Amino acid sequence: METLAVVMERPRELTLRRLGLVAPTSSDLVVEIAWSGISTGTERLLWQGTMPPFPGLAYPLVPGYESVGRVVEAGAAVRDLLGRLVFVPGAVCYEGARGLFGGAARRLVVPAARVVPLPESVGEHGVLLALAATALHARGTGPLPDLIVGHGALGRLLARLAVLEGGRPTVWETNPARAAGARGYDVIHPDADARRDYARIVDMSGAPDLVDALVGRLARGGEIVLAGFYDRVAFAFPPAFMKEVRFSIAAEFAPADLARVAALVAEGVLALDGLITHRRAAADAPEAYETAFGDPDCIKMVLDWREAA
Repeated sequence: METLAVVMERPRELTLRRLGLVAPTSSDLVVEIAWSGISTGTERLLWQGTMPPFPGLAYPLVPGYESVGRVVEAGAAVRDLLGRLVFVPGAVCYEGARGLFGGAARRLVVPAARVVPLPESVGEHGVLLALAATALHARGTGPLPDLIVGHGALGRLLARLAVLEGGRPTVWETNPARAAGARGYDVIHPDADARRDYARIVDMSGAPDLVDALVGRLARGGEIVLAGFYDRVAFAFPPAFMKEVRFSIAAEFAPADLARVAALVAEGVLALDGLITHRRAAADAPEAYETAFGDPDCIKMVLDWREAA
């Protein structure tokens, strides 16, 4: 069995080519992917060749952990999922390339325990499930964030989750094209914000040079959650010392986060619309990745695999 897949042959070289697939077991599913999202965080680092040491990192590799498709084959132990629309957070199923994270392909072999069944009505928006789970993980168990940095897909999802809990966070965004689309919260340019008493700031931008500015916006004893992906973070110690700043790091989502946001979406509580701004056919994958990484107006790029051979 073979599949057509996005392959990062080496940094800054991306192709679309056929790969062999491992044989499925009795607990595996074969999923035909309809849509996959492009991550402008993790996948950008893989494409640039700047990803810090990561288990299993080597080229050539198949990226992607935001895929939605239909189960077309199911092992004897998981026949109940046959025909279901599912979210797939990546796969390790290829011959001739590593699956890191392995979701950007027309057909995948994946353990049934890894997929999340979706309502038919979710459609392409299901690719956002991983980002929603990441936002929920960044929200954590503490107080709601009162400042979110970045109005990209992650920042918007975190703001929507906060609003669901009764919050009304402020969101910073410097790109005017991204300022629109707020639902129950406020989006402003940092220069227009005079507040210096935020209790909990969540940075979704991944910009390490912002930390000193964020320290200056905190109330004493406030917390900064670093929820982007950073190579190195540095800050001036005296201001942080005087404010007794607390730093937290939000890593990748856990299975419980994915299950929770999937339930919120299925119940119609968490909306995923309005976040996908760009769509390209899978055949145009190289150009799609260039746009996703280079166009600041691109909030979320989705590859459409439905016409791929």
